Amino acid sequence: MLKLAVVGKDVSKSLSPAMHTFILGKMGEECTYECVSIPPEEFSARAQELLECYDGFNVTIPFKTDIIPHLAGTAGDARTFGAVNTVNARTRTGYNTDGLGFMLMLENAGVDVRDKRVLVLGAGGAGRSCICKLCEGGARVYAYERDALRLKQVYEEFGNFVTLDTVPVRQYDVIVNCTGVGMHSSVGRTPSVRTAAREVPVGEELLSKCSAAVDLIYEPKQSEFLRVAASLGKRTVNGEAMLFYQAYYSDCIYLERTPSADEAKAYYEAYSGGEA
Repeated sequence: MLKLAVVGKDVSKSLSPAMHTFILGKMGEECTYECVSIPPEEFSARAQELLECYDGFNVTIPFKTDIIPHLAGTAGDARTFGAVNTVNARTRTGYNTDGLGFMLMLENAGVDVRDKRVLVLGAGGAGRSCICKLCEGGARVYAYERDALRLKQVYEEFGNFVTLDTVPVRQYDVIVNCTGVGMHSSVGRTPSVRTAAREVPVGEELLSKCSAAVDLIYEPKQSEFLRVAASLGKRTVNGEAMLFYQAYYSDCIYLERTPSADEAKAYYEAYSGGEA
């Protein structure tokens, strides 16, 4: 039986235990999956304990970079992003499945990005990985981030996309909200962007120009960003599938199992349909 966990500053309400238990059950594996909340100032002292106590664990805010010095190495996207969300404690190797989960979410939602104009709002941890994977996927990426220095750093690292200090109202095929605005204390709000004249919330003027709106937020299921897009008849995608798919890829790492996009999609359909 695998002993797993999710580790973060506050993971008391995490959906990870339910998702991983479901996925591993489908794979014929039993597991225990715990939520481990750690104050940031205690993480370094407890990292060794985590590596010894669990077969593997998932890492979330704010420890995706803090875990790296405690590992033997990183692989795949973790090496590219400089951030880890999955740890195989048996080999002490860090991985990152966020970008894979994001791209599979788009694919299975019927959102094609190759040669499409994609506007990404936010270039923090999530936005950074999305920008990278969208560029790899052949999208024409435009990225906006209020923190100009952060956006500059992402561009210097990955390049191959257009940085925006203001967002012109024009046609985009897909708009992706990676800011986190719309959840927790900001429920009911949409992210804001600078236009030529002023800073404004993203609303009908911009969303009317796109074909699809994607929000990495999964709670609430329909953010204000997606509500406005849906009211305009646009295709909308929330982040629950991304969370599920990154969990699926993590579990394949734990089991040294070759992932299958079709299998992942079938599992998510069963999970979201309430299958036990």
